[in-house]
Amino acid sequence: MTMKIQLVVKGERLSATLADNRTARDFYALLPQRLTLKDYAQTEKIAYLPRKLTTDSAPEGAKGRLGDVCYYAPWGNLAIFYRDFGYAAGLIPLAHIDGDLGALTMADSLEVVIEAAE
Repeated sequence: MTMKIQLVVKGERLSATLADNRTARDFYALLPQRLTLKDYAQTEKIAYLPRKLTTDSAPEGAKGRLGDVCYYAPWGNLAIFYRDFGYAAGLIPLAHIDGDLGALTMADSLEVVIEAAE
């Protein structure tokens, strides 16, 4: 069964499909979350979660791709990529945003609500 989440940024709803892994399911269990995203390296928006996610059975790392929502295990933060990024050890895919990411690039810092989609 495909699980969906949505990110609400400045009134715009972005739909995302959850990855099929334990870390993604642990993230889903935390929802809903209201987070402040901050720009990092002009490539991604990051925010810290209220607790670390499980990394059981997670890959050693991954490439961050445009539209990916990932967990960066070494820092315990969420990373939402609005540009492609190379391989990073400790990066675990959580979801992929379906569609335009324009709302994520409007400001250096912005509020987002991430919730389970109905």
